[in-house]
Amino acid sequence: MGALAAGFWGFVGGAALLVGALIGIYAGASRRTIATVMALGAGVLISSVAFELMDEAYQRGGFDASALGLLLGAVAFFFADIAVNRRGGARRKNPGDKQGDSASAIAIGALMDGIPESAAIGISLLEGGNISAALVAAVFLSNVPEGLSSASGMKQAGRPVAYILGLWSGVTVASALAALLGYFFLASASEDVVATIQAFAAGAILTMLASTMMPEAYEEGGSVVGLATTAGFLLSFVLSHLE
Repeated sequence: MGALAAGFWGFVGGAALLVGALIGIYAGASRRTIATVMALGAGVLISSVAFELMDEAYQRGGFDASALGLLLGAVAFFFADIAVNRRGGARRKNPGDKQGDSASAIAIGALMDGIPESAAIGISLLEGGNISAALVAAVFLSNVPEGLSSASGMKQAGRPVAYILGLWSGVTVASALAALLGYFFLASASEDVVATIQAFAAGAILTMLASTMMPEAYEEGGSVVGLATTAGFLLSFVLSHLE
């Protein structure tokens, strides 16, 4: 049941991409609105990295496993991000760009952003643990603006609606699989291994926030995103302490 629960909650987090895509195609939203939601999601993720992922990694494996995992995750995302950027996915979170020619890079970038988050959801359910509402909220809020902005850009570039929705549906399924596999392959692993992988996800998420999500939010939303980020941090902090 734990693996199924991990897959389900990973799907819920990934489905935010599809929700965002639907909004971007049929309803639309201003750049400032998208940026504000993005900043809110960034704040929630920062809090989740600190109070959910890294704290649990330290409790499981101590300083060595958590520090090693964090640094490995940051380096892995750094080089993967460079590769995706060179293929055209550098501004995958920016709602003002026409992104039709770089759709594959955008999808790969979304997977690269989302897989550590989804895997973290699966890891949180190990040993009969309860799902973290703060972590699921963090993943959901960070994915909505990415789906919205990318789908909006693809629509501007003339991509068919069926193509856009199919692309994000595939990414949503991949997110569910990442959560399921994160649970399945680590269910019998040692505490040090789980801690390292958990911290690896934290490092990748934190690097993603600093290099893509927060710069795009500030560029489109201005200084108000600082308040939105703080509000998101507080929301996640409260949720994590109510559980």
